[in-house]
Amino acid sequence: MDANVFRDTRGCRFPVPDADIFYAERVSLSLPQQTLLDRLIAEIRWRRETISMWGKTYLQPRLIAWYGDPGATYTYSGLQLEPLPWTPMLSDIKATVERLADAAFNSVLVNYYRDHRDSMGLHSDDEAELGARPIIASLSLGTERTLILKHRRDRTREAVGLPLAGGSLLVMRGDTQRHWKHGINKEPQPCGPRVNLTFRRIKSLNDADDPSLFHIAGR
Repeated sequence: MDANVFRDTRGCRFPVPDADIFYAERVSLSLPQQTLLDRLIAEIRWRRETISMWGKTYLQPRLIAWYGDPGATYTYSGLQLEPLPWTPMLSDIKATVERLADAAFNSVLVNYYRDHRDSMGLHSDDEAELGARPIIASLSLGTERTLILKHRRDRTREAVGLPLAGGSLLVMRGDTQRHWKHGINKEPQPCGPRVNLTFRRIKSLNDADDPSLFHIAGR
């Protein structure tokens, strides 16, 4: 992606090796950020799931919801998610994110961090159904939280923190998931809610033959 895609939203490439990450601190949305946040919290069909990791089961420390096209099933950490149908608001947000990220998506994982006690463990979005070099576009609404990035193989590299402001867009592509894990730590002090929408594409058997599924602008 050319950094000029974000020229109107003060976007830039995040300087970490073995990764292709762009961050725009503020993007233009169809409704005010607070309105979107309040409506998503009220209208999304939130779930709290149990996941399996390292042979143990844990209750996820946040609420989630999975929306997408029919058949866009997603499996991670022993959890299989069947997509709920797109709502008009989610479809509108998706269209904006697709334009900014120059990519086509067919699903979104919506995460609700209710307060400082909610978090997301370090992980890579490297499931087979996302493909070898997935594009993940992450829109944040509400309270700023810091994304932690940790290299998967080079233990000499220190973890990197990227504060994700309310109204910001983060796009990870290329080999980012192959080389880096990312997560959201709990906060030491009370904070307000945050909703994060991570748009992605669940690959079908025909995707490899249709490059238009990956780049709207045809690059």
